[in-house]
Amino acid sequence: MYSLNSNDLRIFSGQSHPELAAGIATYLGIPLGPTHFDRYSNDNLYVQLGASVRGRIVFIVQSLIQPVSERIIELFMMLDIARGAAAAEVHAIIPYYSYARSDKKDAPRISITARLIADLLATAGATHIMTMTLHSPQVHGFFSLPTDPLTARFVFARHISESGLNTKDSVVVSPDIGRAKPASRFARLLGISMAAAQKERISDYEVKIGDTLERQVKGYRRALVYDDEIATGATVLELSKLLVHYGIEEIVVICTHGLFTAGSLQRLYDFPQVTRIITTDTVPIPPEKRGSKLEIISVAPVFGEAIRRNLLRQPIGDLFSYSEDED
Repeated sequence: MYSLNSNDLRIFSGQSHPELAAGIATYLGIPLGPTHFDRYSNDNLYVQLGASVRGRIVFIVQSLIQPVSERIIELFMMLDIARGAAAAEVHAIIPYYSYARSDKKDAPRISITARLIADLLATAGATHIMTMTLHSPQVHGFFSLPTDPLTARFVFARHISESGLNTKDSVVVSPDIGRAKPASRFARLLGISMAAAQKERISDYEVKIGDTLERQVKGYRRALVYDDEIATGATVLELSKLLVHYGIEEIVVICTHGLFTAGSLQRLYDFPQVTRIITTDTVPIPPEKRGSKLEIISVAPVFGEAIRRNLLRQPIGDLFSYSEDED
């Protein structure tokens, strides 16, 4: 691998996911820079980057996880610090961009917050954004500065193939029509068929799924449920009940962003036909929540390789969310 000059680069982590930031730094062969966090008596945050960034290329890693608003302010401050300290470039590495779900005005007097946060990242000092698996393609268009939405599809496909799950009795299932294209790309990588459900979301905790799946999954034994993120688990649990009703014997749940809020991970553990839950480390999952069914794949090499290629002015098309390339 090409050796990067650590004197020209700086990588720092916010408080959301220092383990992933350390993994990216290790892949690049550069040290993770120290960052000092504190809080004033009036509850204001205090942030200080612990190494000089003047004239250097700076990468700041921060996933927008709970508490989301605090993590966003922390990221804005780190970007502003780097810009104000005369960094040559400031790259925001956001493995999980939570506000991507706020991508449309589907009720009166609400904010399209995905666009608002994109604008504020540029205002804070970012010169480039790198993220993974945005909730919908239009969110990419909200950014006014260069943005690379990466994918975990290829690492998932390799993991599934190595596990021997891409057999003729397996079918990839998208939980809704809106995720059918990513699911189709994933199924093509695995060389198996794909089915898509029709979902109507009632609330965070309630969904309705149409009866169009029975014909699509008939004759298959195993379903690979493929989604971008799982929060409350309402969709995947409702879908799993239907799949079992339609004759599916084994369900493998696959998602890029495993938030697993409101006890959803335990409910998936308790669902007997769900044999494996495969996710990435864009969102940290504490050790006490990790059960025998859970498999976590690190995306540090994906981000590290994308950063390396950016620095060397090499194409990253095969790491890109909407790429059809396999190599």
